[in-house]
Amino acid sequence: MNLQGIVAVSGKPGLWRALAQNKTGYVLESLDAQKTKLVANLSTAKLAALTEITIFGIEDDIRLTDVFEQMKAAANVPDAKADGKKMRAFFYEVAPDHDEEKVYASDMKKILTWFHILKDLPAFNEADPTQAPAPEAAPAEVEEPVAEVVATEPEPAPAPKAKAKKATKKAE
Repeated sequence: MNLQGIVAVSGKPGLWRALAQNKTGYVLESLDAQKTKLVANLSTAKLAALTEITIFGIEDDIRLTDVFEQMKAAANVPDAKADGKKMRAFFYEVAPDHDEEKVYASDMKKILTWFHILKDLPAFNEADPTQAPAPEAAPAEVEEPVAEVVATEPEPAPAPKAKAKKATKKAE
């Protein structure tokens, strides 16, 4: 999935696509049907790129993009307005190592809302250009025969030339 340039803005609902950058911040466009434009000032607004967001895990943090991949593969993704127990059960399917005490119902609602916004975008189904291709997709390397190298004695380096000193005559 290619989520480059998609951000969440604190205090603003939904997701935004970064269109351009100016001296004071970013020009953003909402991903909803209205396509609202917004200039987010870097000194007042907090932007979070979706590719950088993680979820609290028991051992290690879980990347949001990994959770979205699991959600794409899931058969039945609940609505963001679903019961808290149903959302928690779903999160145990897609992110079994999430920390139950630190991941709140509001976090799960936000992630589900974001997933429902993103799932219809063409970029959501594209490959991420920053990720390396899967090992199965990599072409098999062909081993070429190595040419035999014959060792020879290196030629001696030429001796450095002595610098000629210029004689200067002082004017009397």
